[in-house]
Amino acid sequence: MATGASLTDGGASPLRSAVGGTVPRIRLRGIRKRFGSVDALRGVDLELFPSECLGLVGDNAAGKSTLTKIISGTYIPDAGTIEIDGEVVRLTGPADARGRNIEMVFQDLSLCDHIDVVGNLFLGRERTRGPFLDRARMLAEGRQMLDALEIRIPKLTTRVAQLSGGQRQAIAIARAASFRPKVLIMDEPTSALAVAEVEAVLHLINRVKASGVSVILITHRLQDLFRVCDRIAVMYEGTKVAERAIENTDLEDLVKLIVGQGTLQ
Repeated sequence: MATGASLTDGGASPLRSAVGGTVPRIRLRGIRKRFGSVDALRGVDLELFPSECLGLVGDNAAGKSTLTKIISGTYIPDAGTIEIDGEVVRLTGPADARGRNIEMVFQDLSLCDHIDVVGNLFLGRERTRGPFLDRARMLAEGRQMLDALEIRIPKLTTRVAQLSGGQRQAIAIARAASFRPKVLIMDEPTSALAVAEVEAVLHLINRVKASGVSVILITHRLQDLFRVCDRIAVMYEGTKVAERAIENTDLEDLVKLIVGQGTLQ
């Protein structure tokens, strides 16, 4: 079993050079969040660098969703600091986070089944010509968006309800990527997908990362982490208990950390 040490704040690490510099795109320090009598987050530190994929794993109620909802502006932390590209910020809501180029693809995808692919891609930011929808422009731009990510959906006029799970996931990712995010958070993007669809989504994550986007991936499919991630952070009962470079860990190591039995480094 690999037992690589975690990254520390002191000094420059080889990983930092590999993923594009020493200034984190996102830096969290001492993040705390309490819901009633429950401490959901208990002083979490986390860094995310340009062009890297960070896997965020842990058992149910470990704090993963709460942490990513803080990064995406849904929750406001009770304590701690958030830095974006070296600047301390206070996110006031999802619109504020989106204005700072942070996007999140939720597990339920937030797609409208009763409208077509192009309608979903431009939902809330439709192209118009005078008082009318400019469907021709939307179809042309929508095809460009999908082609750029090598997403193959033959007809953009197909209703989303008629698509496979993998195609729906690809549309949600493409829509988020079209906002030109610096940070893209994905919550369980490969859950409930067939094997071929999982492969397509993992390739899509790698293409997004290669374009310079910083990706946070939440998944219970631990084997997927080794296909796309540069680092993995493990949450346990509201704390980050370990951090691993992907080459310094394996499935056995991660499972022990997730259930609270691993070497906390």
